[in-house]
Amino acid sequence: MPTAHTTVLAEVGRRIVRGDLAEDTVITLDWIGDTYGVSRTVAREVVQVLVSMGLVESRRRTGIRILSRAEWDDYDPAIIRWRLEGDQRLRHLHELAELRAAIEPASAALAASYADADQRTEIVRLAEQMEASGAAGDLQLFLEQDIAFHRLLLRASGNVMFAGLGDVVEGVLRGRTDHDLMPPEPKREARRLHQVVAEAVAGGEAEVARHAMTAILAEVVSDLGHDH
Repeated sequence: MPTAHTTVLAEVGRRIVRGDLAEDTVITLDWIGDTYGVSRTVAREVVQVLVSMGLVESRRRTGIRILSRAEWDDYDPAIIRWRLEGDQRLRHLHELAELRAAIEPASAALAASYADADQRTEIVRLAEQMEASGAAGDLQLFLEQDIAFHRLLLRASGNVMFAGLGDVVEGVLRGRTDHDLMPPEPKREARRLHQVVAEAVAGGEAEVARHAMTAILAEVVSDLGHDH
């Protein structure tokens, strides 16, 4: 059950990201309280989170000012989610797919070199599960396994900066499914390539893992480009 805090945060955050609350607009704790029927304490907590996201700045004398687009924390999972709900959804998905295409092939290659034995076993197991759920057309189960697959590779790379992109990658994968941008059944070729990546990581073949992941993400960027 969402709390008053999370509900109001989502409402105000969406309004800023959509542009309904434009840059340099000044709002107050009282405005948040009156608009959403919450206490000053809840309003203050919401503002603290919005400040941490780079959406607003709060000053004692000037109030709470909406910041420019350039100040936002674009890697924040909530901002990704809100942007994917807007009318620029496809553009944003394309940007995120290009980010993945830059990072994940390198991550897969590093995982082939640095993954521990448990991670190598787990990546193969996940690829096999994805093949089964994908062939059965179970998109929801496939999505959860796909998220686990890509998160595991980012972690197994041994690079904490790559691992930190797990939430971003999850946001993209969920966004594609939530907004009906996935085919009704995950493509057989994409499922096969996930298995190639998994086996290459398990076998320590860095360049094979890199090339297979590059092929997966080239397909994603290309698909989004057609809708772009």
